[in-house]
Amino acid sequence: MAYEREKENAAAAAIEFVEDGMTLGLGTGSTAKFFVELLAEEIADGLMVKGVPTSEDTRRLAESLGVPLLPIEHVDRIQLTVDGADEVDEKAQLIKGGGAALLREKIIANASDLMMVIADPSKQVEVLGAFPLPVEVTPFGYTITAKKVYDALRASGVSKPRIEVRNGSGSKPLVTDGGNYILDCHCSIIPDAPEAARLLSAVPGVVEHGLFIGMARTVIIGQDVGAAVIEY
Repeated sequence: MAYEREKENAAAAAIEFVEDGMTLGLGTGSTAKFFVELLAEEIADGLMVKGVPTSEDTRRLAESLGVPLLPIEHVDRIQLTVDGADEVDEKAQLIKGGGAALLREKIIANASDLMMVIADPSKQVEVLGAFPLPVEVTPFGYTITAKKVYDALRASGVSKPRIEVRNGSGSKPLVTDGGNYILDCHCSIIPDAPEAARLLSAVPGVVEHGLFIGMARTVIIGQDVGAAVIEY
């Protein structure tokens, strides 16, 4: 399908930024999966790099493809992280966390010299918010935390947020790699993403949120042929 080709073309363009000897943050999600697969091909041809996965799913994929990995505890520098996004606006502000890996994704992105986002055109938006904003919270008191998250979003200018606990198997809440729950916040429009990020970060019980503000400096949008590279 067209969007699969666009994702793969975005990943292929990102491969061009990889240099021998790099330590790479390996993102999570369908577009990042293409990057890991292409990276494995380059490694098979002699490229010498090591990866730091942002999720257990990515770790398993990378190991199955023979991509050398480093535990985060053994890393002192990550030159480049390549990851996807659920939404990206014109300021390179992101919503991430559809794959429930936002905490590790943000830790690794923040530790990187460069965070690069790869996406298909459907992820480009003028204003963030159509995709439900994931907020990772501790299981303890999560219903109280959800109310405070609602209040924070309202205070940031979101008119009618609707918050749901993301389910895993059966009717039980999904548990992230870090042992937490995810609140999916249906906002429609987030008029002031930096303010929403600030207010959410101040809520006790919020471990992390899916607003990535001022972190991505290169965005690659895959096209039917090739990709557009946007620098910020």
